Formats: sequence, structure tokens, C-alpha cells
Amino acid sequence: MPQADRPQTDGSQADGPEPRNSVDFVLTLARGLRWWIASVMGDNAYARYVEHLTRHHPDDRIPTEREYWRERYAAMDANPGARCC
Repeated sequence: MPQADRPQTDGSQADGPEPRNSVDFVLTLARGLRWWIASVMGDNAYARYVEHLTRHHPDDRIPTEREYWRERYAAMDANPGARCC
């Protein structure tokens, strides 16, 4: 059997780095879960907005986090969209 067609027997995966041990795996999983929950809940929305402003609108004033949330909630109240309430 050619070398490229042989399955790997050392336990490594060809798709990406394998965690060194089960603790690394659990920590990686926990970090990913934390990131996902923060993204869904909007915890990093202000940081993403500031990053967008600095990249695409460098001359615009960056609002404070308090101003950002006030404007965001006001816009959500003015245009409820598909929300139920």
C-alpha cells in the first residue's frame, strides 16, 4: 500500500492539531462554548462594533459602551422586526 494511502496509526488526525491530553480537550471545549454563548447573548457586540468602526469608518467618533447600548436598545424598540414582544 502506498505511504499516502495508509491510515495513520499514531492516533493523530490529519485535519488539525490534536489536544495533548483530555484536560486540553476540556479546556478547548469550554473556551469554545464560552465564546459561542457570549456571541449569542451579544456580550461581544460592542467590541465588534468598535472594531468595525475603526476598520471601515476611522474618522467617526467611537461612542462609549453606554452610548452604544442605549442607541442599540432604542433602535430595537423603534424597529421591533420579528420579535414577539
